[in-house]
Amino acid sequence: MTEPQIKFNAQNWPAMPEGLPIFDISENAKKVMDVRYVRKNEKKELLETREQTIWRVAYNVANSGNNQKNVQEVAIDYYKLIATKKFMPNTPTFTGAGTPLGQLSACFVLPIDDDMGKDPHGNGIMTTLRNATLIQQTGGGNGFSFSRLRPSGAYIHSSGGESTGPIGFLKSYDGVFNNVQQGGTRRGANMAVLRVDHPDIMEFIKCKVGEDSITNFNISVGITDKFMDAVANDLDFDLVAPHDEKVWKTMKAKVIFNEICKYAYNNGEPGILFIDRANRYNPVPHLYELEATNPCGITTDIFISI
Repeated sequence: MTEPQIKFNAQNWPAMPEGLPIFDISENAKKVMDVRYVRKNEKKELLETREQTIWRVAYNVANSGNNQKNVQEVAIDYYKLIATKKFMPNTPTFTGAGTPLGQLSACFVLPIDDDMGKDPHGNGIMTTLRNATLIQQTGGGNGFSFSRLRPSGAYIHSSGGESTGPIGFLKSYDGVFNNVQQGGTRRGANMAVLRVDHPDIMEFIKCKVGEDSITNFNISVGITDKFMDAVANDLDFDLVAPHDEKVWKTMKAKVIFNEICKYAYNNGEPGILFIDRANRYNPVPHLYELEATNPCGITTDIFISI
């Protein structure tokens, strides 16, 4: 069956050259691509063919570097890699290249400090939420460490109240992200990490036991070398509040480890992130200490059906 010819509304790149290979994919993959990646107008009418989608991506990626002399040649080579399925860019590249979003990255990790966000340029709870929402709107996924937040019930000197704690704010983030689509195509992907030595770790381990709980996040426990040594030697393990470094509770490390295993077996949550091991392999330790990762999956939905 002949594909419909759609008038392409090109703005900042030349028309697709003649003679480039077609994108030969399955019927299911065509449906996925049309729904998620092919540009549409306000009436949901397609503005480009699938091949023109690839050309939009190829030309705008080729045009993003410092060397502007061989853009057309590089774009053609890049187009051929995608069309022949030798290389497939991520979802934000398909949705962002050559569009007002212009955001091609998929992976972000944002810090969360133990304050509500008085400094608009800082990393307070609500400032980071705002930044994360804007990232998701443009197609990126976010990772967060909630480990800097004081435990639930901790006294707050400035207000005289008690802290909501990391799980309370995790649920708040989840509620906001429920209404944001990544690049206008899908609900956002997020990862929440809490260190195993945080006083709220037991609540965190159980927070996704319900299938309708915190649906926009994967969760992972940040595992330390000290914790694993305590598990191996059946030792006690201190849970320490990050805001004042006081020990809130001491318990058997194996109890925590068994709870992680129990709930991971139940529904795959939580995962574990070996945070000390990750930092041993951190290529830029002079820039930052790794606290979290973002959720990672298949590079692009097209792979599901090709």
